[in-house]
Amino acid sequence: MSETADFLFIHAHLFTMEGSGVGYVEDGAVAVRDGLIIDVGPTPALQARFVATETIDASRHALLPGLIDAHMHTPWAVVRGVAQDVAHWMQKGLAPYARHLHREAALAGSWLNVLEALKAGTTTMGDFAHPIDGWAEIFAAVGVRAVLTATINALPPGQMASWRVGDLYPFDDAVAERCIREALALAAEWHGAENGRITVMFGPQAADMLALDHLRHIKRLAAAEGLMIHMHVAQGDREIDQMVKRYGKRTPAFLEQIGYLDDQLLAVHLTEATEEETAQIAYSGARMVLCSGSIGIIDGIVPPAVAFRSAGGLVALGSDQAAGNNCNNIFNEMKLTALFNKIKHRDPTVMPAWEVLRMATIEGAQALGLGHEIGSIRRGKKADLILVDLDALNLMPTLTAPIRNLVPNLVYAATGHEVDLVMVDGRVLVRNGRVLTVDEAAVREEVQQRAWEVAAAVKRDPIHLDMALLQAMDEGKL
Repeated sequence: MSETADFLFIHAHLFTMEGSGVGYVEDGAVAVRDGLIIDVGPTPALQARFVATETIDASRHALLPGLIDAHMHTPWAVVRGVAQDVAHWMQKGLAPYARHLHREAALAGSWLNVLEALKAGTTTMGDFAHPIDGWAEIFAAVGVRAVLTATINALPPGQMASWRVGDLYPFDDAVAERCIREALALAAEWHGAENGRITVMFGPQAADMLALDHLRHIKRLAAAEGLMIHMHVAQGDREIDQMVKRYGKRTPAFLEQIGYLDDQLLAVHLTEATEEETAQIAYSGARMVLCSGSIGIIDGIVPPAVAFRSAGGLVALGSDQAAGNNCNNIFNEMKLTALFNKIKHRDPTVMPAWEVLRMATIEGAQALGLGHEIGSIRRGKKADLILVDLDALNLMPTLTAPIRNLVPNLVYAATGHEVDLVMVDGRVLVRNGRVLTVDEAAVREEVQQRAWEVAAAVKRDPIHLDMALLQAMDEGKL
């Protein structure tokens, strides 16, 4: 007697990501019911067993777990491309815009980034932002899986735009305390919301942006609430300089001293961590997020992900923010991660395609503490799935013997535009490249209007006269 399913995918080049490799099944099928994967295997076996409400012929497509972007700052998409090719990108590029990023503009940026990432196959988004009204609701409305982190710092508003390199930041206890209250409120309202599709982490922005008492308080709260800590760690010489001046220690040693180095920590970037510090963080059980595109553009650095993985640590991929990285696309991050590390280590075997694909799926899920629910295609897991068109010119031809070329082509040639279908929790959000849950044209119009408003405000603000790219503008280079 046949069993029922909501969806039955058949005839796919299936990559389950189960085991230690990519879990390839040449003529693979997946059955989905009530938001869960209920069976996986060869097409003939599942066709004989299931009668589905909708059968999707995935011939000439790759069927993959949804991609995971573990670290984003979605509001900044509204000022995409304003802070590249400069030194001190935060102070000399982005900070003047931060002064004028009003609520409606920030929300427009989040709408834009979420749709951009979704259409490129990202189903889980680890967003790190100030929890303004309406922010979490965007992820709920679109239907994606989200890990939301409320920014916690002690920096007076607008301070970074006027801060002089080398000076200690001024801290404002009232700002830190307000941020902590907002983080607690976000967790109370949204952790586990939308049938568990939305979860929350605590987000001390960085060790150099909070006083010691606040950092210890946040750690205690996170432990009590059972939440992970999502934090920028050893990001840039600016942070290290602040830490040495304020505490007499580099960030990794300081975090070890105050009890932050454990499996509760999701450590982002590690751009200034030495090989020894990187191993120390990995050995502690902390997880790493690697944002190759962003750090390559804004710092010119390849973070120590190879050393972190060599020490047994989990590494997830993140796109960071479009104001610095220009895009929020995990296909882009996979390619750049592989290329940058091969170049850095002068070794073509470093970061092979199959490793970065695992970092974008199952290992990313494990780093977020969600590996038991998502990241691979296995019976009982959430049905977060994507179909990638292998007939796209840049992904052809498809070869399965003697060497299978699908994974290298997905990593080194795909752009994200080849994604035909995106499913989250068993619900189709994108079909034939079109978002089904949101009016994309309305989002585009809103984003452009709000971006013009922010840019006009920045132009009226005298502080913009210190922006690094004005000379390039004057010389006709931009």
